[in-house]
Amino acid sequence: MHIEKRPAVYIMASKQNGTLYTGVTSDLSKRAWQHREGQVDGFTKRYGCKRLVWFEQHATMENAILREKQIKGGNRKAKLSLIETGNPMWRDLFEDIANG
Repeated sequence: MHIEKRPAVYIMASKQNGTLYTGVTSDLSKRAWQHREGQVDGFTKRYGCKRLVWFEQHATMENAILREKQIKGGNRKAKLSLIETGNPMWRDLFEDIANG
């Protein structure tokens, strides 16, 4: 799977059904790697959210930010549904995008 450098909304998790973090970036591969390596101070580092479990690419950063706000405004059940619909085993998708 080839991931272009373009705006994306993503969810990182500490483990299956664990702590979730929703973010937005223009370079998903780089940002997911930073989370995995603990290079991002704050929430993801504190709670060990190192597993990329869901992402969605967008044509513009504006659209990605709007989608991020929508997801963050939703409840945990909605986030779990997004993850489990596309990634029921909660696989770390980083390898898919890093080696694409």
